[in-house]
Formats: sequence, structure tokens, C-alpha cells
Amino acid sequence: MEKRNKMNLNLRLLHLVPSLLMLSALSACSTLSSLNPFSKPDTKNMPAVLQDFTASMHVKQKWMQNIGSAGEYVFVPAVVGQDIYVASQDGSVLKLAAQTGQVQWRIKASLPLTAGVGANAKAVVVAGQKGKIFVYDTQGRLSWEVQASSEILSTPAVSDELVLVHSIDNRITAYKLSNGERQWTVERPLPVLTLRIVTGISLKDQLAVISSPGGKLFALALQNGGMRWEASAADPKGSTELERIVDMAGAPAIVGNNACAVTYQGRVACFDLETGSTRWAKNISSEVGVAADERFVFAADNQGGLFAYAMSGGASAWKNDQLSFRQLSTPTSFGRAVVLGDGFGYVHFVSREDGAFLARLATDGGKIMSAPLVLGNDLIVQTKTGAVVAIATE
Repeated sequence: MEKRNKMNLNLRLLHLVPSLLMLSALSACSTLSSLNPFSKPDTKNMPAVLQDFTASMHVKQKWMQNIGSAGEYVFVPAVVGQDIYVASQDGSVLKLAAQTGQVQWRIKASLPLTAGVGANAKAVVVAGQKGKIFVYDTQGRLSWEVQASSEILSTPAVSDELVLVHSIDNRITAYKLSNGERQWTVERPLPVLTLRIVTGISLKDQLAVISSPGGKLFALALQNGGMRWEASAADPKGSTELERIVDMAGAPAIVGNNACAVTYQGRVACFDLETGSTRWAKNISSEVGVAADERFVFAADNQGGLFAYAMSGGASAWKNDQLSFRQLSTPTSFGRAVVLGDGFGYVHFVSREDGAFLARLATDGGKIMSAPLVLGNDLIVQTKTGAVVAIATE
């Protein structure tokens, strides 16, 4: 397990302070075997072969639109009414008609993009290289732009009055939606060594709940950035800095008075939304976020296992281990199904009740890096290679 976790780190860039540059170099040495023509291929972690099953849920592709590659970044479509806003690494930002996928407008930011899209009925927000933030109106006109303190990998959050961004120096900054004026900044401690992993911000009423490096989850008041509470989803363990990484992955899932989150080399846990007190926690290691509904919390681990836990108490409900090492995305709870993508462009529908397969759909073969997005009876997914796909269900 330790060796596999270290190999996972080599697939991602690390944030380091100068004193740990040597550690980075040493951990990278394990990848040098790939350059040896006499080395044997690693067959231990081969992606599971998809097995045939009898589908009990009808799904089909409704439309597909190519918008450009995501590169090494994670882009998340945003649905506002009957409009979908999407973005790609080359700076493209598009507005699509939800029912047909037809392009309503397409613009290009002045810099390549690293994160997006955050949107509401007033604005469309993306992040560019080196922490540049671009805010457009719903007609694609640039409203304002501002420079954040450092690079942004997580989707900006947009409320009625504010744009919130979480930069990789672990600062959360709120800007006034109407003109970009900075309203407040909160800086949290940054661990010595962190994964270059996508965290997230979830909004509920006048509260922003933020996942952050070091396995921390905290809640801020939207009005002034005041700290409401901070909780640990996991505590660092081990004798080396690599073993002690417990970065939180994805945006928190908020259901009712519960805020749930998952960490790399840590735990999946749910907390009281008002106080931050831990309701329950279970050991797991994940580089993607959680999904939740009134009954269950769903998480995919680094080895491709999909787990369901009871929202009340955290008891294990079921596990699907038939997608091992297929690079699973954050799951989505969708009616009687749990839906998630994989690294090969497949969208999997499994039973919410017992984890059995219900349906499967292939897209363009590109890795699906973000959670499928619910739009009525349809789902929207974006692949790394640039396809935005609408999936109709019956």
C-alpha cells in the first residue's frame, strides 16, 4: 500500500517548501524504472476489464459538444436554468443550450485557464494561469478581472453577492460580484508537503465550507470571512512527510445539517454543519470528492473501490470493487443510481441500494475528472479530451 501511494504521488506535482526539494527528487526515483528497456511491466495495478451485465436502466447520449482539452486541470460544467457554462485549458469559455448542446456564445480569455466554471444567473467565473480571475456576464462580456495571490485549481464559488476562490497557498478570498472589489481574505496554515490536488468550496445559506490541505475542513461566514469552525477529517500519520500527507479532496458534500468530505491517506467523515463536530469517520484514501444524499455517503478510493456509508452513523452499506484501478471520478447521487466516470471515458450507473451495475455508457474515451452534473433527468459530463456530453435517462 505504501509503495502504491508513493507511486500515486509521482503522477501529480507536489507543493514543496525549499527544505524538501531533495525529498521530491528521491520520491521521483521510483519512476525511473519506466525508462529501463529490460524492466518488466507492472501488472499489479492494471485497470479492471469491464464485465458484461444486463442493464436495468436505459441511458443514451443526448448530444456531444467538443470544447477543447482540459489538459492537466479539472474543469466542472455549471448549470444555470437551461444554460450550461463550460471551459477548457486554452482559455475557451462557452455557453451551451442544455437541451441541444448548441453553442450560444464562445469567448476566449486572455490567458490559459486552470479552473472553472463557477456561475449563477448574474456571472460566469473562471481562473487563469498564475491566479488570474475572469468574471463575465451571462452574455460573455468581461465584467472584471483580478489577480489572486497564487494559482487556483478549484472551481470558484459564486453566491448572490460574492465570488470566492481558494488558491494553492491556502488562502480563501472573497470578491464583490458586481465589481471585483476584495471583501476579505482568510489564510490558513499550509502543510510542509501537499498534493497538487483539487479541493473545493460549498455554499449553504450564509456559510462557505472549504476543504483544504492537511485534511482540514472549515466553515467561514460569507459576510466577513469569520471562522465558524474548523475540523480534521484525518490526522497525519507515519514517519516520513510522504506518509503524513492527508490532503482533502474535492468539494464538501452538504446535505441537511451534514457536511461530508474525504481525504487522501485519511478518512471519509461527516460533520455537524453548525458546529463542526464529527458525526462519524471511516478510513479510506481518495483523490476525488464525495457525494451524499439523505441516506448515504458515496466515495471512490484510490484503488477503484466504490463505497456507500449510511449517512446516519457511517455504517458500511456496500462496496463495488469491479472498477479497480479505472481512475474513478467523484460520484454523483442520481435517483436510484450512483453515477461516476472513469479514466477511459465510461460513465457507470450502479444501484444506490446495493452497488450492482444498472447501466454503462461510453463517451469519447477521455478521462472523466469531475462528478457528473445533474440536469433534471439528464446528466452532464466533461472529459479531459474536451467532450461535453449530455446523457438522457429513463
